[in-house]
Amino acid sequence: MVDDAPTPPEATPDEVESLPKAIGALFADLPGLLTDRVHLLSLELRRASNALGQMMALGLLAAILFATAWITLWIGLAEAFLAVGLRWPWIVLLVLFVNLSAAIWAVLRVKALAPLLALPATLRRLSDSDALQRQTGQEGDHV
Repeated sequence: MVDDAPTPPEATPDEVESLPKAIGALFADLPGLLTDRVHLLSLELRRASNALGQMMALGLLAAILFATAWITLWIGLAEAFLAVGLRWPWIVLLVLFVNLSAAIWAVLRVKALAPLLALPATLRRLSDSDALQRQTGQEGDHV
């Protein structure tokens, strides 16, 4: 039955010579294709950098406005505590305690989030560092 299969026709000399021409044409088109993609990338990077600059400026403005609001809140609370009869040293200690507690919480939260910046799942996936664990896990399943 294998003998019944038709043999493919032999390539004509024109087809053999046209393959290098086709490869040459492909290589001639590559710079154009790459240039378009690189140009698009550069335009998007420029737009992204402009957006990032605006985001940073607006974030700084928001931080200044939040800080102003925070100070105003504490001034108002201090006035209220003074009206109740609490003395200045206690008010200062209360404000200091609340602000230091919030700052310590923020620092601890940043420390907890910092390992995520190293992209641990991506690094594990790319380096295949858990291959030994998977192999031993699979061997344990077979036993």
